Amino acid sequence: MTTERVNPPDLSPPTGFSHAVVAAGTRVVFLAGQTALDTDGKITGGTLPEQFEKALTNLLTALSAAGGTPADLARVTVYATDIADYRAHAPELGRLWRTLAGRDYPAMAVVQVVRLWDDTALVELDGFAVLP
Repeated sequence: MTTERVNPPDLSPPTGFSHAVVAAGTRVVFLAGQTALDTDGKITGGTLPEQFEKALTNLLTALSAAGGTPADLARVTVYATDIADYRAHAPELGRLWRTLAGRDYPAMAVVQVVRLWDDTALVELDGFAVLP
């Protein structure tokens, strides 16, 4: 797969995302929303950073099982129940992202939602990847 991250100078500089990703490959992998569920189906972590780390780990586990790597991610959407809390933790969430997924950022959006499927879930991530 080839990817090109496009960040036009006419837009504000991106921090932790790419404005556009051009991906060419032969397989598209759609990744279901992942929260901080453990293997027993229980939400783990009481803070947003703890849940974000587990949700991202779960997303990357699904991607890996499909044959992909973090660099193959073309798009990720983050659903958060509290945008103010997300913004307050943004530096820590960015460090977690770089540790787990590297610096090849996909196109991303963060959306506030009223709630997620599990009452105690604070964040959910979904997306798609393009594989060679």
